[in-house]
Amino acid sequence: MSAESHEIASLGVIGAGQMGNGIAHVAALAGLPVVLIDVRAEALTQALATIGRNLERQVQKAALTSEDRDAALAHITTAGDNTALSGCDIVIEAATEREETKLAILAGLVPHLKPNAIIASNTSSIPITRLAAVTDRPHKVIGMHFMNPVPVMKLVEVIRGIATDEPTFAAVEALARRMGKTVAVAEDYPAFIVNRVLIPMINEAVFALMEGVGSVIAIDTAMKLGTNQPMGPLELADFIGLDTCLAIMRVLHEGMGDSKYRPCPLLVKYVEAGWLGRKSRRGFYDYTQQPPCPTR
Repeated sequence: MSAESHEIASLGVIGAGQMGNGIAHVAALAGLPVVLIDVRAEALTQALATIGRNLERQVQKAALTSEDRDAALAHITTAGDNTALSGCDIVIEAATEREETKLAILAGLVPHLKPNAIIASNTSSIPITRLAAVTDRPHKVIGMHFMNPVPVMKLVEVIRGIATDEPTFAAVEALARRMGKTVAVAEDYPAFIVNRVLIPMINEAVFALMEGVGSVIAIDTAMKLGTNQPMGPLELADFIGLDTCLAIMRVLHEGMGDSKYRPCPLLVKYVEAGWLGRKSRRGFYDYTQQPPCPTR
């Protein structure tokens, strides 16, 4: 990537979980060489298997050819540490939604990057300006908030920190479009656009459940049929992860200083119990049964 053009020709992804492997998938499908990093070898193995299955699903639906699938897989390499990112034009951090984890990753990443490399975070709520401050290049740090599941969802929120320069923004906007995404530009306020609106709605649904306004089934049915949403808020919370919902509510509460963002005590209780939703097989629904059964 030249300093003049800021054209992104190679990409790194830190974190091989659900979001990271999805980002690697769409980047590789767009023809970009991708380096996928995770300290856990088993996470990288699982990520490649997931990407392969998801690409094959697209082939079965005639959305891709088998040649497209094979070419995308050939674009992805994996590694266990940041030294493999030295040639990347942009590195996207896709670790868990904990500020201390992201700050440590970004601070440790800097020595391994070339001077003009862009750093992006897939954070869903943490201010970009605060993340950028631990790097040596705040003007080249930006938010790229992909939606889950990444290969399916069309939106990317692009968030500039206070120091993010125009060439960085232009390069990242072009990258998102190359990946087939629609860009929504958000200001650097806690939780940005989607989660600023969505997660308090979920939190309010949990309050409604706690206060006995309705059962899990009643709340989800009412919101699905009453507002034409594909999932009810409690089912969606389980899909997102209750720990992630709680983390975002805490960022909003701290960042905005407004009691309307107070996390629901029942949400806190579920997370403390380890009932995190689909990934732990129990949240507002019990996923050890088919069909899933409400837990409250």
